[in-house]
Amino acid sequence: MLITLPPDYKPSDDEAFMNARQLAYFRQKLLRWRQDLLREAGETLSSMGQGGIVEADLTDRASVETDRALELRTRDRARKLISKIDQALERVDNGTYGYCEETGEPIGLRRLEARPIATLSIEAQERHERMERVHRDD
Repeated sequence: MLITLPPDYKPSDDEAFMNARQLAYFRQKLLRWRQDLLREAGETLSSMGQGGIVEADLTDRASVETDRALELRTRDRARKLISKIDQALERVDNGTYGYCEETGEPIGLRRLEARPIATLSIEAQERHERMERVHRDD
């Protein structure tokens, strides 16, 4: 079912949580984010494919190589993020989007606005991070 949202629509706590409009809103938000990341990756590939490093000065060459390495790390993070976006889109499709994987409780609209790929409520995320700190110290 295709839902057309007004351009100024924002999910509200006054609505039923994860109703059809909210799901459509977050689907669009995730798809736009994914599209932006793919466009940026394409631009990176295009700029890197325009030839080798032509700087004669060793310092300039090192600077260009460092910039390229940083860009590749950024693209790798974007690739992982796209995977998480795809998983979030699957959750939208199967009706589990917006609910904590640990507790089944609603994650909350403000958290989803800030981090649309969130899978845990704030409370569950904090517990998870505390456990990571405890086990990391071992």
